[in-house]
Amino acid sequence: MTNENNPIYERNTLEFVTVALEYCSFVEHAGEKGLFNFVDKATKLLPLLYLKALLLPEVESEEETIPELTVTEEMYEAVRQRIAILLGERDTYLETFQEDMRYSETPIAAFISENLADVYQDTGNFVALFRQENEEAMREAIALCAQNFRDYWGGRLLNALKALHAVRFSGDEDMQPIEEEEEEQA
Repeated sequence: MTNENNPIYERNTLEFVTVALEYCSFVEHAGEKGLFNFVDKATKLLPLLYLKALLLPEVESEEETIPELTVTEEMYEAVRQRIAILLGERDTYLETFQEDMRYSETPIAAFISENLADVYQDTGNFVALFRQENEEAMREAIALCAQNFRDYWGGRLLNALKALHAVRFSGDEDMQPIEEEEEEQA
């Protein structure tokens, strides 16, 4: 298979790799630049990640076995906890698109941190498989990530984005860029 026809080297795949890597690094270092900067960057990066995932090429899974996944429970939990601590009470939001919500009279709580960690788990595994530079693993990574995006983490990303949008534009004092810059200089 030539590189021209190989989905691994398509522009959309390479752009997704770049954005996925940036996202993983971003959540692994959540909070280092403060709450405002985290929320501000997340509301810009998440739509881009969603778009690039939508544009991944169609790749049929050829493997009989599931590739080795490298994002451990400890890595997932570290990201989730870092974001939960940073967001504090803002981490919780009401889930409206959960299937159980139709039959419930009580609201269902969801967590931005958990949604972002779910996205991290799949994008982190994707990036790790791509780094192996093994074409079979890379093709499988595209197929697996695209399928998981459609079935699971794409919706989680959108839920987190909607909740982060509400946080970003809440009007709270600590969501003002001028305040944040003053805090960083102090």
